Amino acid sequence: MKNTIVKWTIVTTLGIGGIVTQVPFSTAYAASISDLNKQKEDIESKQNDVENKKSDKNDELSNIHDEQESVEAELKRLNTAISTTQVNITEKKSQIETTKADVKRLEKQIKETQKRIDERNEVLKDRARAMQETGGAVSYMDVLMGSQSISDLIDRIGAVATIVEADRTILKEQEADKKLLEDSKAELKEKLSSLETMLSDLEDMKADLDSKKKEKDKVMAQLEKEEDHVHAEMLSLEEEEAILSDQKVAMEKAIKLEKQRQAEAAKKAAEEERKRQEAEAAAAAAAAKAKAAKASSSSSSSSSSSSSKSSGSSSSSSSSSSSSSSSSSSSAPSSPAVSSGAFTKPANGVLTSGLGQRWGTFHAGVDLAATGDNVAILAAADGVVIRSYTSSSYGEVVFIAHSIDGQTYTTVYAHMKSGSRKVSAGQVVSKGQRIGTMGNTGDSQGQHLHFELHKGEWNQAKSNAINPVGIVPL
Repeated sequence: MKNTIVKWTIVTTLGIGGIVTQVPFSTAYAASISDLNKQKEDIESKQNDVENKKSDKNDELSNIHDEQESVEAELKRLNTAISTTQVNITEKKSQIETTKADVKRLEKQIKETQKRIDERNEVLKDRARAMQETGGAVSYMDVLMGSQSISDLIDRIGAVATIVEADRTILKEQEADKKLLEDSKAELKEKLSSLETMLSDLEDMKADLDSKKKEKDKVMAQLEKEEDHVHAEMLSLEEEEAILSDQKVAMEKAIKLEKQRQAEAAKKAAEEERKRQEAEAAAAAAAAKAKAAKASSSSSSSSSSSSSKSSGSSSSSSSSSSSSSSSSSSSAPSSPAVSSGAFTKPANGVLTSGLGQRWGTFHAGVDLAATGDNVAILAAADGVVIRSYTSSSYGEVVFIAHSIDGQTYTTVYAHMKSGSRKVSAGQVVSKGQRIGTMGNTGDSQGQHLHFELHKGEWNQAKSNAINPVGIVPL
């Protein structure tokens, strides 16, 4: 059974011997009233300690809640920033898509510009080819000098000017188209580069925000874990507070019964003393009377003595031979026989696990396993029930305090069948009295009784746990 039981500080040094008027203790130890009052004060002191611990845990919870509020505010800011960044990323992606559409349009324009450039190149190539065919000797001056008249000259001058202007226009357009092509390519490249840079920056920003959010989520998860842990400790303290309260009630009961026992003992002693004094007075009176009678009889004549023999032999011997009827059952008994020692076996079953390290934790008791729906669990010795309740780890469990030869012991009976507990806190129990039924509740892997024996009080560290083998008949 895992050692995850709630933190209790149990003061179980009860004066069980003081309640012998209720239960016959074969080896009981009667604690004095002063000892019982001292133990009651110890319980009250521990109750104050629990209250202080609860106050500290409440402060710890308050600090955790403050941290949670701070982290929640930061998470809210990060979520807002992430949402804004995501919107910007979506916008930039939309702009990139728009730019890509512009790219296609520019590519079309570039193709058209390239086509015009190619066409002009063809014109220039034709012009160059014509010059080659004429041997390159014909010049604009030859054209002018070959005019036949003034009007022909003027016409030729206009034609040459037109040709020259056309050539200049072609060259200018060629240069303009080339520049437009280069500018368009540069503009496209710069725009795409800018958008890609902005998109990369936004994605980096989002990645950074996501990383920060992840860290804050971890912090929040840790805070929630700490909160759960503190709540569990608070629950442990509340259970510890409850068990101390139950133990205080049991202690008050023990003190009351001890006072009653002492009062009855004193009354009985006084009555015995009165009877003794009356007997002594009667004996003295009888002796004086006998002395006076002897003196009176010596002055008179001696009287005849007659001895009468009374012999009667009455031998009454009644011999009755009663044969005890023994009924044998085919199935094993549901509870073990009660032994004559201070302790008795708490349940039938096979010892499946002992005290010591098990599965990486300390197993503070022994396990007795048995099959059947009605395997009885018995009180291992006379005592007072400290606690009878349902635990998350022990399941249905009963704690009992015992005082044997002046030594206080605590026994624990865990994993009982649901609803089978038959005793309550403060109840006086006898050795061998049925207190429940074997079950599989709590942190259990199969029907069995987890039995613990503590020399002194039970504590969360289970430092007082001792091996019951050799002490309790198992």
